[in-house]
Amino acid sequence: MRQLSVTNSVTLDGVMQAPGGPDEDRRGGFEHGGWAAPFSDAVMARKMGEGMAARSQLLFGRRTYESFASYWPHQTDNPFTEVLDNTQKYVASRTLTEPLPWKNSTLLRGDAADAVAQLKDTEGPDLVILGSGELITSLAQRQLIDTYILLIHPVVLGTGRRLFPDGAALARFTLAESVSTTTGVIMATYQLQ
Repeated sequence: MRQLSVTNSVTLDGVMQAPGGPDEDRRGGFEHGGWAAPFSDAVMARKMGEGMAARSQLLFGRRTYESFASYWPHQTDNPFTEVLDNTQKYVASRTLTEPLPWKNSTLLRGDAADAVAQLKDTEGPDLVILGSGELITSLAQRQLIDTYILLIHPVVLGTGRRLFPDGAALARFTLAESVSTTTGVIMATYQLQ
């Protein structure tokens, strides 16, 4: 059975919305897009590179997939581009249709949690979710996520979509690893008990 992990940036108050750029996700009037960028450093780049080297397959919700697909294939000077382009990507969406625009992308049809549960039961590399907050919420309710790799940034935003929204299912975790960056980010790996 495949393992499923989440890799996401979050603030101290649990916000995960739009860490990458000002226009990444303005839902709900969110005005703090790009909040994670000032905290990047060599330690974070190295650890993220190690994660990319694991050759897992990717799982996205529609919104994050469309954002990544519009950006990454066009980045010719970034070492992550080739890895992302060549990695198998699964997309949970009720509105997208095939063929998907980014190579090595497969649409998961029907209920996302059911489709991911079936995918986890197949043979193959482990799965990693990047971004995709709504997908994470639906999968966490069914306890389908095995590991959370959280980049906890030393900032409080006060507003925004949170990784674990009100009403999230009760879950307990074990800390498997933690790494501190030079900018104060704690990269913590939590495994579901």
